[in-house]
Amino acid sequence: MSRINTNISSLVAQRVLGGNNQQLGFSLERLSTGLRINRGKDDPAGLIASENLRSEITSLNAAIENSERADQVVNIAEGGLQEVSNLLTELQGLLTSSASSAGLSESEKAANQLQIDSILQTIDRVASSTSFQGSKLLSGNFDYQVSSVNSGVSDFRVNGAKFEGASLAVDAIVTQSAQQAGLYLSLGGASIDLNGATGSAFTIEIAGSKGTRELQFSSGQTLASIVDAVNTFSDVTGVTAVASGTGVTLQSSAFGSNEYVSVTVVQTGGVTGTAIGIYDFESDDAATVNTTINSTFGNATNGVRDDGQDIAGAINGLLATGKGKELRVNSDFLDVSVTLDTGTSQTLGNVSAFSITGGGADFQLAGDVNIGGKVSIGIQDVAVRKLGTSDLGFLDDLASGKSFNIVDADGSAFSSAQSIVDEAIDQVSSLRGRLGAFQKNVIGATIRSLGVAVENTAAAESSIRDADFAKETAGLTRSQILVAASTNVLALANQSPQNVLQLLG
Repeated sequence: MSRINTNISSLVAQRVLGGNNQQLGFSLERLSTGLRINRGKDDPAGLIASENLRSEITSLNAAIENSERADQVVNIAEGGLQEVSNLLTELQGLLTSSASSAGLSESEKAANQLQIDSILQTIDRVASSTSFQGSKLLSGNFDYQVSSVNSGVSDFRVNGAKFEGASLAVDAIVTQSAQQAGLYLSLGGASIDLNGATGSAFTIEIAGSKGTRELQFSSGQTLASIVDAVNTFSDVTGVTAVASGTGVTLQSSAFGSNEYVSVTVVQTGGVTGTAIGIYDFESDDAATVNTTINSTFGNATNGVRDDGQDIAGAINGLLATGKGKELRVNSDFLDVSVTLDTGTSQTLGNVSAFSITGGGADFQLAGDVNIGGKVSIGIQDVAVRKLGTSDLGFLDDLASGKSFNIVDADGSAFSSAQSIVDEAIDQVSSLRGRLGAFQKNVIGATIRSLGVAVENTAAAESSIRDADFAKETAGLTRSQILVAASTNVLALANQSPQNVLQLLG
């Protein structure tokens, strides 16, 4: 059949040529851009997946930058804290030197006090001048703000807290009371009775967590004199005494399982009396003596010992670690320590400790902006008025004219001052340790893990969106050949109607 009005062969050739040109255009575009997906119509589902992955890569890279910035902030804080540590160590040496009063003149003591004042002023200056882009790092700007502190809370520290909302209530549950170690020496009266034995003595060895001391008492010595003798060496033994009834109560100076009281009877001296001997206290009532005797004095030659007890409980539903009267929890959402007073630490039940209302240094260390991707750490104020505890005192109490200045200090004041400095050194060291652990275990691990995540996410995005050059160059060659072939076919199709002229003669 021969037609001239409609050249079907030409139409087919035109359609095929158009399709081949389109495929050739696609191949050229992909090879020139390096992308398989340049617009939505190339692969709608692939485009959606690729854009989501690109968003994740951008967020992950931002999180890496945040982590590196956090590392820089902590480095600056660490530098300031290191200098404070050096100053506290020097302060400790000055206290020890000044305590040797017999070898120091008043002018030397005054000179040492001037050095102490200078050290305290320098610590405050370092605390106020250590900053990052104008933000003070060691002056309490990144410490946590709290409110509604329970009267039964003697001390507390917030090292880290993540929460959403205006505040976070910190509630403790005491499940086991804190106890001092304690023994009761029943002497049967208001004074020691050695039954008239001449030249004899009642000799005991008192031991505690700090050391031991052997004490000797003669017939007729009162309970008050025995108490005074024991308390004279409390700093050496860690044991205190108080007269009670017809005997003496011995207790550890502090609370907790590390504390103990031990009594060894070296020589009874023939002591006599009603129900004399060594008694324990009731396990559920540290103020009540157990009526069952633990040991007679004669049987106590190998010693009788009682250990203290740590507090136990939970904070905000997390099992807490107890030490003395302190409860501590450390999790990724809450890191706090709460020290209770004696009455509260020995009362089982709930304690609404305080509320955290804000503060802390927050770092976004994950691509997803939510509470799980945020890390929060508290950097306490290291000014001298903040280093120490309410029980011991604070570092500024060592300044001229204050409670523990070395010019007016006696022996016990030096001991108290050194305890404050020891606590300050421990607090600064603990803060440096926390910041170091944060750098090493949180920031370092985060940067490494985020780097791997970026690599894997970029690889996934590339496999979806990027062009495969081997495949595209093969397609380009194919398209070029097909375009050339279809062009030739179209030319032949356009010539075929002319064959009709042969039918006209």
